[in-house]
Amino acid sequence: MNSSGRTRPSAEWRRAAGRGDFEVSDLARIVDHTILKAQATPAEVVKCCEEAVRHGFGAVCVNSAHVPAAVRKLAGTGVRTCAVVGFPLGAMATEVKAFEAGWVIRNGGVEVDMVIAVGHLKGGSDSYVENDIRAVVQAVKTSAAEVRLQVPPVVKVILECCYLTNEEKVRACRLAAAAGADYVKTSTGFGSGGATPEDVALMRDVVGEALGVKAAGGIRTLNQALAMIAAGADRLGMSGGLAVLDEARSRRRGSDHAEL
Repeated sequence: MNSSGRTRPSAEWRRAAGRGDFEVSDLARIVDHTILKAQATPAEVVKCCEEAVRHGFGAVCVNSAHVPAAVRKLAGTGVRTCAVVGFPLGAMATEVKAFEAGWVIRNGGVEVDMVIAVGHLKGGSDSYVENDIRAVVQAVKTSAAEVRLQVPPVVKVILECCYLTNEEKVRACRLAAAAGADYVKTSTGFGSGGATPEDVALMRDVVGEALGVKAAGGIRTLNQALAMIAAGADRLGMSGGLAVLDEARSRRRGSDHAEL
């Protein structure tokens, strides 16, 4: 992985990390340090950014209103600004999602996590879902070109797996890939359930190594994080990432002492 942590780790790294063989700094780089609660204040967002820089997280994930503040705080640090779009329901008009995504990039963001049109997917309107994703992807690319973004932008598609059957999850992954997305993501963290290793494994099986897989929602312990990585996740969205890293450091210290 590069210094900004945005190159996706290999399948070999995922397998080793899932067994507990990893450097804490490498684990930190695949974490999107997340603050998406409605009541998050600007000061809390700034604090989240400071934590991400201090601990070497790959990105900070915020609601779009907080993008300018996050961009200012993270400038020159190598930590990226990520914003959610169409969040958390995914049920707004495609043009609205596309506008928000473009706005994020034009205001300094680099990564966009968009919520899929869940109801249209469940209703069998696959063409609507694909076009919805494609519009966001195109808005991100167009805006990145307008501002001459120096790094490739990233679009992640949130499936909200808790509301989907396995067949719908498979279709959603294929539609995201066809529309040009870079990642598929399990959950918003605001639905009836979060990430599971089973969903991550299914998503990885569908997209192969062509797309990344982000696990998010309810990941609060190191064992949960490693289970997601072992299942195929190469990005983790967590609001409790600090506790997970502390646990990882403690475990590594215990392992090092055992080898003496």
